[in-house]
Amino acid sequence: MTYVGIQTQISRNNFNTVLLLIAFPVLLLAMVYAILFFSNNNKEQVPFFFLQIMPFVLIGVAVWFAIAYFANTAIIQRATGARALSRMENMRVYNLLENICISQGMRMPQLYVLDDDSLNAYASGINEKSFAITLSQGIIDKLNDQELEGVMAHELTHIKNRDVRLLIISIVFVGIFAFISQAAIRSLRFGSWGRRNKNNNAPIILVIIVVSIIAYFLSMLLRFAISRKREYMADAGAAEITRNPLALASALRKISVDPCIEAVKNEDVAQLFIDHPTVREKKSFSFNQLFATHPPIEKRIEVLEQF
Repeated sequence: MTYVGIQTQISRNNFNTVLLLIAFPVLLLAMVYAILFFSNNNKEQVPFFFLQIMPFVLIGVAVWFAIAYFANTAIIQRATGARALSRMENMRVYNLLENICISQGMRMPQLYVLDDDSLNAYASGINEKSFAITLSQGIIDKLNDQELEGVMAHELTHIKNRDVRLLIISIVFVGIFAFISQAAIRSLRFGSWGRRNKNNNAPIILVIIVVSIIAYFLSMLLRFAISRKREYMADAGAAEITRNPLALASALRKISVDPCIEAVKNEDVAQLFIDHPTVREKKSFSFNQLFATHPPIEKRIEVLEQF
C-alpha cells in the first residue's frame, strides 16, 4: 500500500468526517420517513407527519451525539479500566513517548495503562486536552524500546490523522441505529406481540424492526468503508516517524500472539485498539471477518516488511 502522507490523510479524514455528519442524519431521517410510509394507511399525510416529526428527531440526535461525543474519553477509560500512568511510575515509557512527540512537534497526549498481561494499545480523545494513548501492562513489559516506539508512533499517527475523532463520530451514530432496532425488537417481544388481541400494533412494530435493521446495516457499511484502511495508514505513519518499519512489524507479530484484553466487552471500544482485543476466529474466512473493523494483522506485517 502506497503511503499518501500525513496531510493528505488528514484532509481525507476531515472530508470523511463531514460526510458522516451529513450521511448519518440523512439515513436516520430516511428511516423515519420509511417507517411513517409503511405504517400509515393514508400515504398523502406522510410528508406532513414527517415534517412535524423531523425537528424533534434532529434535536434528539443532536443531544445524544453531544453527550456521547464529549463524554467519550471518560466512557472509554471506564469501559477498559485504564488508569493514568505518570512519569515517576514508568520513566522509560514516558520518555519514549515524549521524545517521539518532540521530534514531531506534537503536544504529548496523556498516558494510561491497562492492568492486563496481554499485548495491546489504543488512542482516544477528540482534542489536545483529551488525546490519550493507553498501553497494556503486557505490551510495556514484553516489547523492547524500538518495538514500543513503533506502537506509540502508530497511535500518535491515529491522533495526527484525526482517525480517533472520525471513528468516535461513526460509533456514536451507529449506536443510535443499534438502540432503535433493539428497542423495536424488545417492544415486539414484550409489548404489542403479547397483547395483540387487545392492541394490534405488531405489524407496525415489525415495520419499524425491518426498517431500523436495514438502516443499521447501511450505517455499518458507512463505518466499515472508512475504518479498515486507517490501520494501514497508521502503520505507514509510524514507519515514517520512527524510520524503522521492521520494529513495528516485530511488535505486531508479538501482539498477534496475545491481544485479548479481558476488560473489553464492547465492540465499539474494541475498534480503537491496534489489534482487535478479543479472540479471533482461526478460520480462513468467516462472516465476522468480512465485516471486521481491523485488517488481518498478517497483511499489515507483510506490508511493513516491504516498506
